Amino acid sequence: MAEKSIHQSLSSLSQELEGDFYFDDTMRILYATDASAYRELPLAVAIPKSEEDLNKLIRFARKHKVSLIPRAAGTSLAGQVVGSGIVVDISKHFTRILEINKEEGWVRLQPGVIRNELNMALKEHGLFFGPETSTANRAMIGGMLGNNSCGANSVVYGSVRDHLLEVKALLSDGSEVTFGPLTNREFEAKCNGPEEALETKLYLSARDMFSDEGNRNRIIEAFPKPSIPRRNTGYALDLLMEASPFVDTDEPFNFCKLLAGSEGTLALVTEIKVHADPLPPATQGLCCVHFNNVDEALRANLIALKYNPSASELMDAYILECTKANIEQRQNRFFVEGEPGAILMVEISKETEEEVRQVVAEMEGDMREAGLGYHFPLLFGEKTARAWNLRKAGLGLLSNIKGDAKPAPVIEDTAVDVNDLPAYIADFNIILEKHGLYCVHYAHAGSGELHLRPILDLKTHEGNRLFHKILEEIATLVKKYRGSLSGEHGDGRLRGEFLRFMIGDENYALVEEVKNVWDPEHIFNPNKIVDTPPMNESLRYWPGQKTPHFETVFDFSEADGIQRAAELCNGSGDCRKTHLTGGTMCPSYMATHNEKDTTRARANILREVLTQAEGNPFADKKIGEVMDLCLSCKGCKAECPSNVDVGKMKAEYLQQHYDVHGVPFRSRLVANYTKGNDLASIFPGAYNFLVGNKFTGGIFRKLAGFHPSRSLPPLHQTTLRKWFNDHAPAQPARPVKEVAIFCDEFTNFNDVPVGQTALRLLTRLGYKVLMPEHEESGRTWISKGLLRDAKEIAIKNVNALAGLAEQGIPVIGIEPSALLTLRDEYLSLVPEDMRAKATALAEVSLLFEEFIAAEREAGNITPEQFITEKRLVRLHGHCHQKALSSLVFSKKALTLPAGYEVRLIPSGCCGMAGSFGYEKEHYDLSMSIGELVLFPAVRDTPAEAIVCAPGTSCRHQIKDGTDRVALHPVEVLWQALAQ
Repeated sequence: MAEKSIHQSLSSLSQELEGDFYFDDTMRILYATDASAYRELPLAVAIPKSEEDLNKLIRFARKHKVSLIPRAAGTSLAGQVVGSGIVVDISKHFTRILEINKEEGWVRLQPGVIRNELNMALKEHGLFFGPETSTANRAMIGGMLGNNSCGANSVVYGSVRDHLLEVKALLSDGSEVTFGPLTNREFEAKCNGPEEALETKLYLSARDMFSDEGNRNRIIEAFPKPSIPRRNTGYALDLLMEASPFVDTDEPFNFCKLLAGSEGTLALVTEIKVHADPLPPATQGLCCVHFNNVDEALRANLIALKYNPSASELMDAYILECTKANIEQRQNRFFVEGEPGAILMVEISKETEEEVRQVVAEMEGDMREAGLGYHFPLLFGEKTARAWNLRKAGLGLLSNIKGDAKPAPVIEDTAVDVNDLPAYIADFNIILEKHGLYCVHYAHAGSGELHLRPILDLKTHEGNRLFHKILEEIATLVKKYRGSLSGEHGDGRLRGEFLRFMIGDENYALVEEVKNVWDPEHIFNPNKIVDTPPMNESLRYWPGQKTPHFETVFDFSEADGIQRAAELCNGSGDCRKTHLTGGTMCPSYMATHNEKDTTRARANILREVLTQAEGNPFADKKIGEVMDLCLSCKGCKAECPSNVDVGKMKAEYLQQHYDVHGVPFRSRLVANYTKGNDLASIFPGAYNFLVGNKFTGGIFRKLAGFHPSRSLPPLHQTTLRKWFNDHAPAQPARPVKEVAIFCDEFTNFNDVPVGQTALRLLTRLGYKVLMPEHEESGRTWISKGLLRDAKEIAIKNVNALAGLAEQGIPVIGIEPSALLTLRDEYLSLVPEDMRAKATALAEVSLLFEEFIAAEREAGNITPEQFITEKRLVRLHGHCHQKALSSLVFSKKALTLPAGYEVRLIPSGCCGMAGSFGYEKEHYDLSMSIGELVLFPAVRDTPAEAIVCAPGTSCRHQIKDGTDRVALHPVEVLWQALAQ
């Protein structure tokens, strides 16, 4: 079709669909990649809302000879959802659990249901869906069906194929079908259906193919060993032919076996019915066995399997090293002793802890007798979840290596018989050594499948050549062991090229026949599995690609520049978690469920625009479109396995954008928060009257671009600094130590009572309190992208407070966003020759709760100094605090009163995010984010309980959203002091 003609056709289609439809450059870029190495701009992106929408898309595809690319969470690793057709994203609307049958043990659902959220719903019925992926908190059942996902517990629960009962789907002619188990009579009835019906042709083709003894023998000879549970080689012909119409078995014929692992190439799935198991045994113990090297771990794995573990997963030294650099995962390394060459994580599930310990003791004895393993920590409860999070973070963490050479997803999915695994890995590493490469080893040792990623620079011609050559040679090795080139991630664009080699010409012709019968016009996800182009084409990075350098205000040298900082995102989609899963990243996505509002989308758009840079790329409006709903919550800095700090990149983008287009009035107004308040504080009563009454306050909001429903924070009658200078509480005669209060701009002007209480509390607890002269924190300037101004502030503050750092005097902050600026952004703002001073200041800069918790540990503050009355405290943490510190400190501080029970509100961002929640175009989203978890939790909190929130924005949001007053931790502890 001519460009004008197809544009008109796409425009017409967008009017017909009930759901959304996009064919602008921005959305096409965002859907051009997944979690694989591939990139291809789609023609358009459809977000269908109904089955009728899917039918319309099929009709359009047939009429205009374009393809449809089914997509769920977009976490596929072999390029399955990358292509030039129309991406069909079912993740937003096809998300309902339709029916749960506890008695028969099954659930019927739509393909966009998230695996972990399915189990949340099943739990109350005593049921559990076992197959999982490391992405199970965002991976959807439809995508898991497409790849026939397995996961860590596959030694017990198998794959999605093993649980699949029925599938409702739309075929390539638009006809609706239901596939399920058939008796021989029912199978023959299907074969005798209407001749013209596509469904009839499917059954006839299967009957002809599998009734042919020659076909059956060739499949048996060339397909992977049946003893390999993880095998996704082409279509599952070897499994489908073992049904009762063709062999003497009780196994009924069911096309679901074929659809599992078909990667969206055969039909559009609309409903799925899966078997659910009873809940796992009550107790899971995780024995994390330490070894000197991978070979020892793989030999010990064979011993572990004798004890029927529910999982046996490997992490090698490279993975473990990566976890050291990630804020969240460092905390999950608590069980790691020294520098092991590999750790085998063996999970034993029993009803009691005693039973688990008995099994593990026997297993440890066998391993030690064989000279395998030197440290056997056994974890239970919450500690096992943390250890599993460490293992699951491996995929994203791998991309953190500095520079352009990264662990490449090229041979990471090979599977062999578990007994062949030690020998196979030894041969595998010989091949890599021949090319001067090394590889990371991790994942599913118990199932004979390790994820293996060599370090390659795909921006070079040599890296691109090796990408192909390594897979070619490893395919030969896998074939030697009669293994599967894909264990669970699918053939896709990556491995499809080698399918003919793996199974032979005649078997490949059978696979082609399946595709051609099911999808004669190849409208469903073409060029995956069959007719696949060379695997080193259409990559995210191309041979000879140059990485442009940009002068930035922030220092991005840790990542070798802002371009590579954006490239850290590998598409793993951790940012697609929902509020049910927990965590902070990414609050706007949690509210909208739009791909455009993910951390991944923001990194992708920045990478794409900077890569194609002409002139000043920061002037490109596409970046602004995608960055707009970033709340700069910093959740990504901690929760993204690749540490993609979009808040930092957004601030840099804004500064560079302003350099071209100028600074908007509202941005300048917000950034000048301190200067404005300093002026207004001369006559605080007059200011409060003007912004507080409906008429003049309304005018101010309108001029400022704030939402009319948002309340404005009043000024206190004095500033904290002035009060301290005039009325500071009496200092103790023999202080425990000296501390300095960081007088941030929010506490100084608005939350003065909180600051006064902090000062009183510290002096009552025996500390001499200083209030050094310094500038504002610069938080408002950073949040609005005025980084050059923020840089000047940072330089002044580092110089002003350097003396305290030299003396080791703690600099205590009351407002998390302000204090943590000293620990985070200052390190990237000050000149290189000041970095050491800034680092020293960061090391003594503590949140109030961090200081109290540390003093409690040191014995300088004790529970005896507080009341023993029982109180419930519901705690909502500030985003920056959760990302850059920990709520553990808040909990330790707030439980100093012996009777205080602290329960964390499992909320992410409150939705206010500084000025974000004030802005008229962002107010509704801000409140929607609050309504996800925070507001309902506060409303459900008993009136006599304390609602606590360290962040000034959070307390403001809670008041506006629930009319409940939240206290700062200093206020909670002050009220709890013993008289």
